[in-house]
Amino acid sequence: MNKEAIFQKLQQAIKVKPDEVKALTWGWLYIFVLFIAYYVLRPIRDELGVAGGVENLSWLFLGTLLSMIALNPLYACATKKWSREKFIALTYRFFSLNLLLFMAGLMLATPEQHIWIGRIFFVWVSVFNLFVVSVFWSLIVDVFNSEQGKRLFGFLAAGATVGGIVGAALTSGLVEKLGQNWLLLISVVLLEFAVFASKKLSFFSSAFHTEERNVEDKKAIGGSILSGLTHTLRSPYLIGIGFFILLNSVVSTFLYFQQADIVSANFADRESRTVFFANIDLWVNVFTLLFQLFIASRLLKATSVAVVLCILPLVSMLGFGVLAIFPTVTMLVIVQVARRVSNFGLSRPTREILFTAIPREDRYKAKNFIDTVVYRFGDQAGSWAYTGLSALGLGIAGISVIAVPVSAIWLGLGFWLGKKQSAKERAVKSSEVSP
Repeated sequence: MNKEAIFQKLQQAIKVKPDEVKALTWGWLYIFVLFIAYYVLRPIRDELGVAGGVENLSWLFLGTLLSMIALNPLYACATKKWSREKFIALTYRFFSLNLLLFMAGLMLATPEQHIWIGRIFFVWVSVFNLFVVSVFWSLIVDVFNSEQGKRLFGFLAAGATVGGIVGAALTSGLVEKLGQNWLLLISVVLLEFAVFASKKLSFFSSAFHTEERNVEDKKAIGGSILSGLTHTLRSPYLIGIGFFILLNSVVSTFLYFQQADIVSANFADRESRTVFFANIDLWVNVFTLLFQLFIASRLLKATSVAVVLCILPLVSMLGFGVLAIFPTVTMLVIVQVARRVSNFGLSRPTREILFTAIPREDRYKAKNFIDTVVYRFGDQAGSWAYTGLSALGLGIAGISVIAVPVSAIWLGLGFWLGKKQSAKERAVKSSEVSP
């Protein structure tokens, strides 16, 4: 098949333009390898978290939040000092070095030390996940505009899903043969390829940018170390995005803790727990891929950003409503899968479009602050709330009842954000055509 035939098929599927093909391809490969790396680590993280005691998970979430708060100014300092290519490479190689240290520590640790290293690893992977993915999407919303995002972000998100499928399958198939430690080395190699792909993406994006924009892209982002926080607090739009992500995190944490309780009660050994988590990830990613390839971009074209942003909160409302009536293990798994598919298949690529309507500095700093600190604060708030509600004697049904109105507020916020993004997009187009 020649290049013209390949492009025609791509154009039919995702409406990609000729000057976007190379950048889109490298962007897809970038997120693909990044998510293989993460989904190799994710089941190991979840298993080590359970092994350290489900009752300690809320403390691990607190450790993650504090780590995010500590690292965010360092990341902002890197964006202020270096160009985007350099700080992306430094960020990923920092995490690669950490992985090598964990690999050595887990190999040499005693059983008692292994528990504590596992808890630190749980916090580290939770930080790693949000930082490396946030850096990817910061680059993507800097490279592509809102109109391109509606056409292309679903396809890019599909790269994350395919990477998740491959990563989960690798862990499920290899963990019993290689053990957890050697799987970490696979993630190190993949992170280095992600650095290479990010450079290629930046290079080929120059094809659809102006010469002035290409010069700007090679400069450091600039600004102050705390501008991610200060800019967010000064903008009602960014505050709205922050609360949207926070509420998503809170209700996700409720389900995560319930899942951890079930796994701890039903699986006795480390390998079987790891395989269970990997298999859940595998099936979620298979269904998500179908949404990203065949539904997301078409739904955005047929409706609007506001409507698509409302789908995940609506699924959550219905899911928690059903759990309040039928608080069974089977129903919990169904709701968990439905929410994650709605999140990764529709909500995640759509909410990234929200960030195309903000200034360049905010795409890296405010976005990273929201994606990491605010998101993990939502995790912590959810874990505290879950622990407190459980201490009051509330089970799945009782906690689900409380989650329904929370999801309703989240739904209304999503609709408002979608309308605001559309208004900002119209304002930009109007300024471009004005004499």
